[in-house]
Amino acid sequence: MKIVIFGANGKTGSLLVEQALANGDEVTAFIRTAGSILFDHSKLKIVVGNLTEKLKLKDVITGSDACISALGGSSLTHHSEGIMNGIDNIVSIMEQVGVSRFIYLSSFGAGESLYYMPQPIRFIIAGVFLRVPLADHNTNEQRISKSKLHWTIVRPGSLTNGPQKGDLKHGSEKFSMKGNSGISRASVAAFMLLQLTDNQYVNKSVWLFE
Repeated sequence: MKIVIFGANGKTGSLLVEQALANGDEVTAFIRTAGSILFDHSKLKIVVGNLTEKLKLKDVITGSDACISALGGSSLTHHSEGIMNGIDNIVSIMEQVGVSRFIYLSSFGAGESLYYMPQPIRFIIAGVFLRVPLADHNTNEQRISKSKLHWTIVRPGSLTNGPQKGDLKHGSEKFSMKGNSGISRASVAAFMLLQLTDNQYVNKSVWLFE
């Protein structure tokens, strides 16, 4: 497949790039800072740009089979306006050029999954610590879910740097979170890539844990 990965130089984004290339996919990595991806591959194209550059985004997205967003803000206290506007641009351009498959990396606690958390964890994590990032994800999720795309929103638990695991817990139905909510970034990346050829969660938001 021909995949465009946004946020490709981040902790999860870089794993998405590596795993997609290992799967034999052609990858276009859209990054903001030149030199932030330090390896070469015959099927890897690196594009440096900003999410405000609509013509560059259109050129990158046109002709691809799918887009994946691993974009995330760097602050717990300031909203990531640039990313929210960028998601809007990506979705709009995908609709314009007829690229329909979009996988978006969100977080457990966004949307209705907020109410799957028990108290006091819900208040501590979602109400205080991650209040701003979750609000940003909510804005992005609403934009995506109202689009004409075939989207999947992935909401993992607490991200770790552990190894990839194959037996993951996931679903789109309501449930009550109990016990450890962690999952490795490597497992998240593998799950996101799997969605490109699996229709189980098309136009659904899926929670994800190890």
